[in-house]
Amino acid sequence: LTPQQNIYVANSFVDFRKGIDGLAATVRNYLSLDPLAGGLFMFYNKTQTTIKILVYDGQGFWLHTKIF
Repeated sequence: LTPQQNIYVANSFVDFRKGIDGLAATVRNYLSLDPLAGGLFMFYNKTQTTIKILVYDGQGFWLHTKIF
């Protein structure tokens, strides 16, 4: 993370069957943001027990998953 990097948190749950392409489409269509702009996008599941973080680092996407 850098001080210039924006962090976006979804305000509703996301279907976690989506992978990188599905989450990038969610960023484009529902958040109206560019997933390639270098932001960090955080999503959570319906039961709020898992988060997924989507990050583009300039060469490709990273998809991090954390189960609580």
